[in-house]
Amino acid sequence: MAPDPLRRLPVEAETRDLLARLAQEQGGLLARRQLTRLGVPRGAVRAQLDAGRWSLTTPRVVQLSTGEATTRRREWIGVLHAGPRSMLGGLSALRLHGLAGWEPDQVTVWVDDELAFEPVPGVRFFRSRRPFELLRGPGLLPRARCEPAALVHAGYRLGPRAADGLLAAVVQQRLTTPERLLTWVQTLRPLRGAPRFRAALGWAAAGSHSRLEQDVVDLCAGAGLEPPRQQHGRTDADGRRRWTDCEWLLPDGRVLVLEVDGGAHVEARHWAADKRRARRLSSAGRLVVGCTAYEVRHEPAEVIADLVRLGVPRARSCA
Repeated sequence: MAPDPLRRLPVEAETRDLLARLAQEQGGLLARRQLTRLGVPRGAVRAQLDAGRWSLTTPRVVQLSTGEATTRRREWIGVLHAGPRSMLGGLSALRLHGLAGWEPDQVTVWVDDELAFEPVPGVRFFRSRRPFELLRGPGLLPRARCEPAALVHAGYRLGPRAADGLLAAVVQQRLTTPERLLTWVQTLRPLRGAPRFRAALGWAAAGSHSRLEQDVVDLCAGAGLEPPRQQHGRTDADGRRRWTDCEWLLPDGRVLVLEVDGGAHVEARHWAADKRRARRLSSAGRLVVGCTAYEVRHEPAEVIADLVRLGVPRARSCA
């Protein structure tokens, strides 16, 4: 049996039990402020460190047990070091909410003042002046709610394409809804990127699939191209009935199908299913290509150029 790392402390048994519970919950870690608050003398802490029974992970956090630096332990180190007015934010918070496919390269901790304490390797401190009581979600390990974690990270840490992808991912993985995200866009104001987020989420709430298809129609009209036929029924290689997003009859007799992806970043199983669908819709006389919502909304000239290159004809009234 491993020795009790708290048994030598000059405190009451009740206090020792409380410290043991805290350490167990916090990945074998205790903040110095917690030890001080519970009456552990500084000299007793120093004696444990000098004897090698405890180790110092940061100037503010001690480790009572040995073991590898797991993600959970690094998260606890970040919030314990930063103090009670801190919480996991960004991708670190979203990981705890269940987001898959967006692994953080560092632990992100939201704080009142990022200059108020020493830096910690592997931890990024992000200052927020918004009310912490509003942002914090449920859970023993302090973390932001899903919606502000996603929106703040999208607004301040990502470029437009990746930001759209993150918001699409949290909706696709059913961690939240476009409606809840829209409410938080208002709550978090001022929020960088808010106008674009409102537009994208508004389309999603109204039915992004049909909205994006209409955007393709509008793009073609603006470029003088033949408008696509939408939701046309096709039978794939397995005999299943499919409905295509947009398609054109090309002058050489082939059919061009454009499938519009409603999210810039999708789960692997959805991505694989989309690719399989495209293969099985393809044939000698039918070419299936795809584009993303981001391209339709933010890179329309490139989409139009590719459609022209693939043979989409001019509209009859423009011919």
